[in-house]
Amino acid sequence: MTLSEWINQKIFLPSSSGSEVENQRFNKTRKSISLSVITQFFPPDYAATGQLIEELVSQLGQQGVDIEVFTGQPGYAFRSANAPAIERFDRVLVKRSRTAQLWPGRIRGKAVNGVLFTLRAIVHVIRNSRHCNLLLLTTAPPFLPIVGYLAYILFRRPYVCILYDLYPDIAIALNVIPRNHWLARLWQKLNQLVWQKSQALVVLSPAMKQRVTAICPQVAEKVFVIHSWGDPDLIVPIAKQENWFAWKYDLVNKFTVVYSGNMGRCHDMDTILETAKILKDEPIQFVFVGGGAKREELSKKANQLGLSNFLFIPYQDKNVLPYSLTAGDLSLVSVDAGMESLVAPSKLYPMLATARPVAVICSQYSYLTQLIAEANCGATFENGDSYSLANFIRLLSQDKELAKRMGKAGRKYMRSHFTPQIISQQYLDVLKKSLGI
Repeated sequence: MTLSEWINQKIFLPSSSGSEVENQRFNKTRKSISLSVITQFFPPDYAATGQLIEELVSQLGQQGVDIEVFTGQPGYAFRSANAPAIERFDRVLVKRSRTAQLWPGRIRGKAVNGVLFTLRAIVHVIRNSRHCNLLLLTTAPPFLPIVGYLAYILFRRPYVCILYDLYPDIAIALNVIPRNHWLARLWQKLNQLVWQKSQALVVLSPAMKQRVTAICPQVAEKVFVIHSWGDPDLIVPIAKQENWFAWKYDLVNKFTVVYSGNMGRCHDMDTILETAKILKDEPIQFVFVGGGAKREELSKKANQLGLSNFLFIPYQDKNVLPYSLTAGDLSLVSVDAGMESLVAPSKLYPMLATARPVAVICSQYSYLTQLIAEANCGATFENGDSYSLANFIRLLSQDKELAKRMGKAGRKYMRSHFTPQIISQQYLDVLKKSLGI
């Protein structure tokens, strides 16, 4: 027997002695991931989902995954409405379709624009079905996962869904559509079809997993909780005295509470407003960086009440975030009552990286309550409990050492649980499992 024959027999060729299993393992290790990511929002759009996907695909690309991103032109919040139709970053190829902007800022406008993007995504999958071996879809727009279902039915292409938000449940909770409306019932039926045919479902919190498995128990084994993340290399603690953003907006010598990101329909802004009313005669500054459905309403109410401790700043480019997030002394997160199992605020994780304490407004049953307690990085407050939040702000403004300890604890907790490297590895494990690697 020649050496090459011996190698083929011992290593590559299956035999009745059990080497067939070893041969299958060998073939699996040779299999690579060619991933097609479909999401409506992607930088330079400021949408949080797009920022997260950009960081995720960058990390996965560094781990050897070939990635194509199909997305739209900026259509949520942006400085420039145009971006290159095709871009490449290392192993990541980005393709952008045109984006409709009908009735911007309104629910019906978002719905129509989302439907149009979904139709373009279907065409993209039909034309490019052979260019990947796995699809990754987000819920931006909410009905986008149906594209994965169609790809599976038409081409037997496996897919994974990231459920950033749970619809139609959110629309029902916000009284946009009645629970028994035909659209809600149809949407729920479609969700179950999509979820059952998927290889995996990624949700952002344990409460979201409980909600999904309660709706569709058959998918319990393939629902994975993977949190969002913050980048401790991008967001580093900066003293306010050394922060140009804090100087620009006259925040250096004021105790500043920063709310950064979307002020949307699922966020509790009323508790914040009442807290600001309580503290209106004290040296406390509230800063809101971002936009959203409730921003204009909040600004109007603040003006009507004559609150001089409110400052509104537009969305900032990613390269400004290390300065805008560290321009405050306390970071603020809020989730509206009844939304704890429907949404998960991604803004929390980069806030932890700032080494500033965090105050979270949420239900006592929210996973955020346990997370903040474990990290020992701040405090949580029931929706409507403005007095307790105001007292906590007073406490931190007077006890700088306590604030420093909480901030450091939060950054340490984030570095050990929620970095891009840690979270992307969890995603990679799910993708490999979906392909049987």
